[in-house]
Amino acid sequence: MCKVKELFSRILLFQQELITFISTFKIMSENILQLTDVAVFQGENLVLNDISLEIKKGEFVYLIGKTGSGKSSLMKTLYGDLPLREGSGNIVDFDLKTLREKDIPYLRRKLGVVFQDFKLLPDRNVNNNLLFVLKATGWKDTSLMTAKIEEVLDKVGMKTKGFKFPHELSGGEQQRIAIARALLNDPDLILADEPTGNLDPQTSVEIMKVLQDINQNGRTILMATHDYALILKYPSKTLKCDGNKVFEVVQRAI
Repeated sequence: MCKVKELFSRILLFQQELITFISTFKIMSENILQLTDVAVFQGENLVLNDISLEIKKGEFVYLIGKTGSGKSSLMKTLYGDLPLREGSGNIVDFDLKTLREKDIPYLRRKLGVVFQDFKLLPDRNVNNNLLFVLKATGWKDTSLMTAKIEEVLDKVGMKTKGFKFPHELSGGEQQRIAIARALLNDPDLILADEPTGNLDPQTSVEIMKVLQDINQNGRTILMATHDYALILKYPSKTLKCDGNKVFEVVQRAI
């Protein structure tokens, strides 16, 4: 009888441990980005300190703050341009603390990065800009590359602009191409660093609609911005860089 009770107790304990493990694994799998006690440096200068945050799959998250508050430095840390020296961080299943130089291209294939100044290659047309990225990330099949380019251009409303060179496009059109480029490798997370910073208000709204559509189709987006009008128009979870810290704010406190 005692042995039966002991066996039953062990089964109950095992069940509890299994439930705890499954719950922990589920939480980890839901988080596409998790930072704990992170410090961000530019050279030897401490930019942000004691950052702990998480972003779940499918979220749209703003990162706000004044110029020089550390938004871009945090973004650079997330895509491997700045090393993580203090704290722990995991992004799209990559450990930022142990990230090696040779791992960075593989990390960036799972991220889509959109810059304020577009960063399109001026000496080639839109199709060849996108083709360059596909070839650089290991694509070989010409027909698959052509189909992928058509797919991402269609998603941003630029399917007929593939023959155009960057200088022939407006700022809003160039940013749409930059977003299309970010979608090429079906990223788990899009990092948009001030994507509307160089655009007029109406064009900014158009770009936000594109990003909103992408998010509603299941993509996770972290967008650094100082355009508070857009946040009021398209409210979502908001993180703020201020006083060397990063913290979540509510709409009325922005």
